[in-house]
Amino acid sequence: MNLVSGATIPLAVIPTESTNWLVITGLSVLSVALILTVAWGADWLLDRLFEKLQSWGSKSLASSYRSWFELGRSFLKFGLRLGVWILAGYVILLRVPILQPVATWFTQGLRTIPTELGIMSRAPLFTLGRNRISLGTLILFLVAALLIFLSAGLLSQWLKRRILVRINADRGTQEAIAAIIGYTLALIGLLVLLQSLGLDLSSLAVFAGVIGLGIGFSLQQLASHFVSGITLLFEQQLRVGDFIDIEGVLGTIERISIRSTIVRTQDRRFVIVPNHLFFEQKVINWSYQTPESRIHLPVNVAYGSDTVLVTETLLSAARMDPRVLRYPTPQVWFKRFGESAYEFELLVWINQPPEFEPIKSALYFLIEQELHQRGIEVPFPQRDLHLRNPEMLQSMGLVGQHRDASLNSDAVLSTTGETPTQKPTLAAKGMPNSKTLRVLLRQVSYFEKCTNAQLRVLIEQGYRKFLATGQIVCREQEPGESFYIILTGQVEVVSEKLGQAIAILSDGNFFGEISLLTGAPRSATVRTITDTILFVVDRSALQLLLKNHQGLAEEIARALCQRQQVLQELGLFNPNALDRSDDAPFIWIRRRLQTLFGI
Repeated sequence: MNLVSGATIPLAVIPTESTNWLVITGLSVLSVALILTVAWGADWLLDRLFEKLQSWGSKSLASSYRSWFELGRSFLKFGLRLGVWILAGYVILLRVPILQPVATWFTQGLRTIPTELGIMSRAPLFTLGRNRISLGTLILFLVAALLIFLSAGLLSQWLKRRILVRINADRGTQEAIAAIIGYTLALIGLLVLLQSLGLDLSSLAVFAGVIGLGIGFSLQQLASHFVSGITLLFEQQLRVGDFIDIEGVLGTIERISIRSTIVRTQDRRFVIVPNHLFFEQKVINWSYQTPESRIHLPVNVAYGSDTVLVTETLLSAARMDPRVLRYPTPQVWFKRFGESAYEFELLVWINQPPEFEPIKSALYFLIEQELHQRGIEVPFPQRDLHLRNPEMLQSMGLVGQHRDASLNSDAVLSTTGETPTQKPTLAAKGMPNSKTLRVLLRQVSYFEKCTNAQLRVLIEQGYRKFLATGQIVCREQEPGESFYIILTGQVEVVSEKLGQAIAILSDGNFFGEISLLTGAPRSATVRTITDTILFVVDRSALQLLLKNHQGLAEEIARALCQRQQVLQELGLFNPNALDRSDDAPFIWIRRRLQTLFGI
């Protein structure tokens, strides 16, 4: 009873059927919400799982297999997510009473699908020899073939990473062996698969004949690529990791496949080159057999420049770059007398072919710096115009009057419109100063009469060497294989036999020449007092000089004759055992030089 304004009104009685319907509806809504929440959570977990799988594949698999891995991952992800939502929809159909007829129809449909698929898969599509090929057979063949190819690829990659790397095989050999093994395993697996499916390979003869005819007429290019790819893998003239130049494309070979080769350029762009082009075009392989290669750097200097100083400058710049090899030594060639310059060429050896452009750039920076410091002028193209009849041109108003004097037959006008430059000074002409190697070498008594051409050999063959404070340059009783000129710094000469310092040498001094020229062991130990830069001339450089200029051996022998006392102290020379003639010491020393240096 309810009391409202003193009156009594009976409550309406809710029917039992309505109450049950509301309860069932509420429970159905809650069930649907719960099922959708679980499905959404499973979908989210699958998404995160496949993201982890993608990250693993990008790190662990080779680039050639990532596309297949991504395709399989995408299909699997799509199938699982679709299955989750189909399962969720089916459960919802079962939980909602009003959708019970739809659930019954869906269940009956699912039961009939396997039967229908079985009938379709067993239905023969065509006959190959004595075998009837059905849809199921084709699907099974394709899936098995895909697994065979993937397994062969993974096995070849595992072999390359786990075995070939440990035997220290180079990158090209690893790629070639892995590719050949992968293709061989795939072919064997495919043949076994055909046999296991009940296909008689002899029944494929007609089919193979048709394919061969198609290759002969319409697939010639594909066959050419295939044969070229196999040849590249087996011949090993071009390998993965080689730096090549083909049709102006400079780059490193990243992968050799059956159809094409991928070349990564210095701009990190990938060029796909058909394999047959490697046999039809001229290919420069910078890495074939040895990575050492020589690069040329043309350099022009003004007329009147000191050619020996130019040689020294270019070699000095070349030896400043650590990527330039010490052996073979850099060289400088005087190419020609150009229209407005001496044309030189610096030749240096490197063992990093992909870096040849950065190395050339660095060397040109160093060359410009050294030429500027030594006052050597680099000319620029210009033309001079000589007028024979300037008065006629003046009368025609084509040339104005000169401020100070009228133009005459000797007047010169620059076609570039530039004002005449001042006459170059001695420094601008490249005149030597006290620090040039030529001057320092001439301070050595044995080379003071050498010509510029002879000194140029020593300058070209020698090299600079940096030693920190306290380092040993040479030790007492060691064989003398080189002599040294101090460019900067100080060294101390110590006699270990006497236990005392003999001398301190600084910029411009030299030492070690007696041991080099006579083959005697070092008579003292030399160590640096400060950070020191030495110019080193070793036995091979002096041997080359003496072979090219054999008359120089006579001059050196005469200079050594004046130091007989030193030779006696070293135990090399015994005047009592020689003839009484004045030429006997000279002849003995000359023969020793000829024996030591093979001249």
